[in-house]
Parts: sequence; C-alpha cells; structure tokens
Amino acid sequence: MAKSETHYVLPRPEFDKPVKLLIVVAPYYKDIADDLIAGAKAEIEAVGGSWDLVEVPGALEVPTAIAISDRQSNFDGYVALGCVIRGETTHYDTVCNDSSRALQLMGLQGLCIGNGILTVETREQAVVRANSNDQNKGGGAAAAALHLVALARKWGGQRKGVGFRAPTDPILLAEKSDGSTTV
Repeated sequence: MAKSETHYVLPRPEFDKPVKLLIVVAPYYKDIADDLIAGAKAEIEAVGGSWDLVEVPGALEVPTAIAISDRQSNFDGYVALGCVIRGETTHYDTVCNDSSRALQLMGLQGLCIGNGILTVETREQAVVRANSNDQNKGGGAAAAALHLVALARKWGGQRKGVGFRAPTDPILLAEKSDGSTTV
C-alpha cells in the first residue's frame, strides 16, 4: 500500500458561542465506524463543542437522517460517517455516488456537513483511513463541518440555538408568491 502524501491542515476554528454537531453513522462495518466516530468526537471536543450520535442502517440513509434532523432539531452542523467497500456488483457505485450527491446538495442549500463516508476498494484501505492515529478521516469530516459552521456564523450569524426547537417555534411550510410564509 502506498504511503499517503502529507497535506496542509487548516488550524481549528474558534467559537465564542457553543457549537453542537450531529454525528450520523452507518455502522455496517462496526470496527471501522467506531474508529471514525472516535476521531470525529475528539475533533469536536477539541474546539469545546458537543455532539449527539445517531446510527442508520447504511450509507444511503445518512443523508436522509441529516435532512430529518435539519427540519426537526437545531444542530449547527453534521458529520456523515460510514464505509462502503467495493464488492462484485455495481451497488458500490450507486451507494457511493448517491450518498455523496445527496450530502453535497444539502451542503449547497446551506447545511454544514463534513463527509466522512469512506469509499474504498479494500478493508485494509478503510482501516488506515478510519484510524485516528493514521489518516483520521472521521476527525477530518468533523473538522470540515466545524469550519463550515465557523464560516456560516462569520457571514450570517448564528440563526439557530443549540439543541431541539422549542414547541413554540413556527414550522414554515411554504412560501407565498409575495414572499410571506405559511405556518
């Protein structure tokens, strides 16, 4: 296996208000998922942040869980974790492409998401990438989400509190043609 090339890593962002991320993981390969989670938790805690964790059946369900959470809770950002190892069928391509595309589309809509879903050829590649003492892709995904949260706060301020929405907060269902909204 080729040694990974060194690369520049941005300094950790600093936060003057609490930051809370949701880690969404597909633990299909439990040992690999556990290493990714450990890296993500450590990175979030290193900036004084907090996190919650949910498990979903597979990588295709990770974006759906993030979308549900965004509608029903107040996390500042999200860390998507899992592992897809190439098999004998084209299912690998579908899972890799569709989960990545869904996460990217939500990111383009303003969600702060770090994508740590590994897409690898072999289990050995996954182990190296997940290990927090090696490539630490879980920590990298958390760092990406934290950097995006910092940018969102810099440019737009914090729009959400930390935790779940109070029952009195309106849920906006639709926008009228005049720009007003229906509750």
